[in-house]
Amino acid sequence: MRRLLPRLAKGLAAGLGPVAGLLIATSAALAAPETPPVVTVFVDNAKVMRLPERTQTIIVGNPIIADVTLQKNGVIVLTGKSFGSTNLIALDGAGAMIAETTIRVDAAQTSVVTVQRGALDRNSYSCTPVCQPSAQLGDAAEYYGSVSGQADARRKMATGGPER
Repeated sequence: MRRLLPRLAKGLAAGLGPVAGLLIATSAALAAPETPPVVTVFVDNAKVMRLPERTQTIIVGNPIIADVTLQKNGVIVLTGKSFGSTNLIALDGAGAMIAETTIRVDAAQTSVVTVQRGALDRNSYSCTPVCQPSAQLGDAAEYYGSVSGQADARRKMATGGPER
């Protein structure tokens, strides 16, 4: 299809004149936009990627879904924050777009067991190999608060910070 459209536009331009040919060629190019590549990362996991070295600015469409930290020489660290999809745009020093990609954040399902009791009561467990409570997005609020509160209190004790 991509090969056919430029030929069709060229053939029509010969019969209709240069302005009509330009309009047809432009509309053909606009009709078939490039689809940005998709990069998948799991929630609460990081992935190292490389953007063009001249990248000066990075933009994440929805920072609730993913976070990106620019390192040296176009290296970035992409961290999955929440389930969903967003985009990442890289700009050079002049503000020109030099790269775009779609970021998809999925749940890591390899070691998570989910227990569903009714529509609103969901608890998650990390089973590697013994199952332990593991607060995941979408768990029941009481379970999530209890598990994450315990984990936070333990982290504070380990780092010498004040306990709640």
